[in-house]
Amino acid sequence: MSYILSIGTANPQTKVSQTAISEFMVNAMGLTDYDARKLRTIFKASTIQSRYSVIEDYNQREDFTFYPNTSDFNPFPSTKARMSLFKECALPLALKAIENCLQRATEVDSMEITHLITVSCTGMYAPGLDIDIVKALHLSNSIERTSINFMGCYAAFNGMKLANAICESNKKATVLVVCLELCSIHFQREVTDDNLLANALFGDGAAALLIQSKKHTGINLKMESFFCEIARDGEKEMAWAIGDQGFEMKLSSYVPNIIQSGIKTLTTSLLGKINGTLNDISFFAIHPGGKRILEVIETELGLTKEQNKFAYSVLQNFGNMSSPTVLFVLNEICRSLEQNDDNKRIMSFAFGPGLTMESMILRIEYQ
Repeated sequence: MSYILSIGTANPQTKVSQTAISEFMVNAMGLTDYDARKLRTIFKASTIQSRYSVIEDYNQREDFTFYPNTSDFNPFPSTKARMSLFKECALPLALKAIENCLQRATEVDSMEITHLITVSCTGMYAPGLDIDIVKALHLSNSIERTSINFMGCYAAFNGMKLANAICESNKKATVLVVCLELCSIHFQREVTDDNLLANALFGDGAAALLIQSKKHTGINLKMESFFCEIARDGEKEMAWAIGDQGFEMKLSSYVPNIIQSGIKTLTTSLLGKINGTLNDISFFAIHPGGKRILEVIETELGLTKEQNKFAYSVLQNFGNMSSPTVLFVLNEICRSLEQNDDNKRIMSFAFGPGLTMESMILRIEYQ
């Protein structure tokens, strides 16, 4: 088995209140009074207080730098313009998360990194973010690189599973996993229920993990087991496609119902891999895809809001950042741990297109 040695997170400089974003959306989407009330209700019900974005315009009513300064917001930014912004902003944010990660892994030098895994579903270019990171950190030109793209909110699990497999096959490997999403560059203004919901949830962020097959001084998270299941009846409820004016999300309000119907079976299958029960779990790192998702999982598994407090904290302060979000939750848990939490377990979930349900159990080990 392998260990997560450290987690680093980062956000862009621009912090935007949920109220400011809602007023921007009302203006940019040209909403009627009825739709404006509907949007504000959705935004308020989200329980999100603030999000972060690489676009300053969401804090403004005029003098935009990315969106056009026209009354009808035309010409609306093309996919090409959005990918140009992704390329401009991705590396600095990724490096900020990596720096925070490496600062916490005091026994590891960046020159020891043998493998780099980058994760994103909100932007891509080639040569890509992976090569830009290699150049910026002066890593070896022979470093082994893998990019995981377009898998959505659960993709951090794929990155961790791949890192675990690498470390199991090569005990000398040091794997850096970087999840980076700039969700806010894909704002869609067509007035649909999907867009109203997506515009209320998503923000920008990055997270980095350092993983090895050996423990280091301090907190180590041993990756004990993974389990993934596809709920095929939810395939049409969550999707992600490339359009002419950015990436377009299909996000149905039925997603929580699909998760609710499958979460018990998923949990039982995951616990079966360690011959355990829910009583063996001390902490929960649940991807806060939205308040309703957290609530249905609590209902089905018999969890309290206090047990789920780390997910609520991330949702409130950052919104849903897609793939890095569950790592923000894990980071919150790690910051709360004490020596007497040694050998306790963390259960984690994330969800995305497919409808894919990922799960994982980590064991806390102090060295």
